[in-house]
Amino acid sequence: MLVKVLVVDDSGFFRRRVSEILSADPNIQVIGTATNGREAIDQALALKPDVITMDYEMPMMDGITAVRNIMQRCPTPVLMFSSLTHEGARVTLDALEAGAADFLPKNFEDISRNPEKVKQLLCERIHAIARSNRRSLSPAPLTSPSVSPAAKPAAVASAPRQFAVAAPVPAPGPAVTRASAAKRKAYKLVAIGTSTGGPVALQRVLTQLPANFPAPIVLIQHMPAAFTKAFAERLDKLCRINVKEAEDGDLLRPGLALLAPGGKQMMIDGRGAVRILPGDERLNYKPCVDITFGSAAKSFHDKVLAVVLTGMGADGREGARLLKQGGSQVWAQDEASCVIYGMPMAVVKANLADAIYGLDDIGRHLAEACV
Repeated sequence: MLVKVLVVDDSGFFRRRVSEILSADPNIQVIGTATNGREAIDQALALKPDVITMDYEMPMMDGITAVRNIMQRCPTPVLMFSSLTHEGARVTLDALEAGAADFLPKNFEDISRNPEKVKQLLCERIHAIARSNRRSLSPAPLTSPSVSPAAKPAAVASAPRQFAVAAPVPAPGPAVTRASAAKRKAYKLVAIGTSTGGPVALQRVLTQLPANFPAPIVLIQHMPAAFTKAFAERLDKLCRINVKEAEDGDLLRPGLALLAPGGKQMMIDGRGAVRILPGDERLNYKPCVDITFGSAAKSFHDKVLAVVLTGMGADGREGARLLKQGGSQVWAQDEASCVIYGMPMAVVKANLADAIYGLDDIGRHLAEACV
């Protein structure tokens, strides 16, 4: 399939370089360029590209405002370029919330030093998000207001739980329960793994959980090291539960979600302590869902409830297999609500999913299943 791309950046050098890299792929066609957000909107409406690459800091109109307008007027998968800084992380998370499908670091040194690696990564990402689910890209309102850490316990005790309308669920397949009530159990751990589309998906799931959620939670999101701290801080402000970037030695406790730090691996030991290990260069993902799921299976046997959300690839499938062998439960996000139906599909096709739920149902089912 020929993927038509619109390249948006105020830097002439970066526009040319990205266009050259993409044009070298016979299955990608650069059909236009734009130098600011306003031009991007006009070009998106006129050219109807399959994918847009977008810078965030531009004159006339910034990239986040442009993404929000494009998603309202002609929803199109957007790949954001961002700097590997705390501010870059914050802006990128804003862009994802506005509807961008994915992001890549904007690193001029890498382009000069490793042109082949950059070309491969960029083209792979373009092809992947070209297949993304456009219905899931439009920005959605938050299911919970921001809650200051100091006010969380009191505010949550009296706040009604708010749940969104369930997303459509695909027709049943073999060995998968889709409509039955969630199995209630005193789980020792809820483990959630995700990749592309995950920041928004995690926000929509976790904001539905009450402050007195009875199980500890670990989160594994494919994300650079510079981004995970900012992402954990954002989730903590939005959620009734507490969220923090995991540190070595952190203890699991109810109502706390620990986010695996980017560039590292997170494991759970039998005492309920988190171990943060250096990222293994032999592994594609740092953090890796399989690593965390596998350690949880070894430590907690049948007392884990694992959830695999939107993302490309198959990370999480082998960890889910180990969890299932130990008697734990595994859920998968449904295709209709995924940005990329890769990781959940791998779990479903391997007949490892005990249930498949739409994104806006998962938080409610978690609250119902954990006692």
